[in-house]
Amino acid sequence: MNADKKIPSTKDDKKVEEEVFIPEEPKFSLDDIILSDAVKAQILDVATYAENSYRVFELWGFKETHKFSRRIGINLYGAPGTGKTMAAHAIAKNLGRKILVVNYADIESKFVGETPKNIRKVFEVAKKTNSILFFDEADAILSKRVTNMTQAVDVSVNQTRSVMLMLMNEFQDFIIFATNFISNFDPAFMRRISIHVKFELPDEDCRRKLWAMYIPAALPNNIDVDEIAKRYDGISGSDISNAMLNAAFKAARLKADFLDKKLVFEAVENILESKKANLGSRQ
Repeated sequence: MNADKKIPSTKDDKKVEEEVFIPEEPKFSLDDIILSDAVKAQILDVATYAENSYRVFELWGFKETHKFSRRIGINLYGAPGTGKTMAAHAIAKNLGRKILVVNYADIESKFVGETPKNIRKVFEVAKKTNSILFFDEADAILSKRVTNMTQAVDVSVNQTRSVMLMLMNEFQDFIIFATNFISNFDPAFMRRISIHVKFELPDEDCRRKLWAMYIPAALPNNIDVDEIAKRYDGISGSDISNAMLNAAFKAARLKADFLDKKLVFEAVENILESKKANLGSRQ
């Protein structure tokens, strides 16, 4: 054994564990998101919850009829790249609070029984720091419980789900979830989430705004946003962002003086082809 190799102490391990869950300043505001009017209205309803809470619970008496409903669970679901994560940040920013972003990989442990402990830690940190708790790719932790348990990992999965349910019941504050696969949610979690907001691929009007947003003012180009918005549907805001960047790098590699729209068309078509191949591989 190498005598120079440092073995971390339990204290060191605890410090590393705590540093995994760190609240951050929201990265986006409501002005940064381009959504349909219907979805934006739902997001505004959620974002204004705090300022309307006194009127609803105190003045209108809902504190008597809904004693344990001051918490609000919000689930943002829909196709990938449609702005769910951005919306979670925007809600937190609108409330003037930090956001604690949690991915399942951050709380999952290879040791049986450790994952529930990490989930408890997440809720403790959110409460202690007055942060908005945001579970990204939430279907990984809110999925259906195992009914035919055959091994220790199945017991652990169910234990994790039970701890999550208990903590959600006790937590009287905002919890935001985002998922591409709402069908994977356990019904018990669905009942405890107050609001579900569906994010869909942008329509032509939204695509026009997205193309305009992702074309830098300093970029020499011949792109007609009306033309390209009409030409390509079935793409997300994330796809549009990636297509612009990919096309720009190709133009730079070709030593072009400006970004020709044909390179953008090519980049979009490559993205659409990859999405079609990915969908086909799951059928």
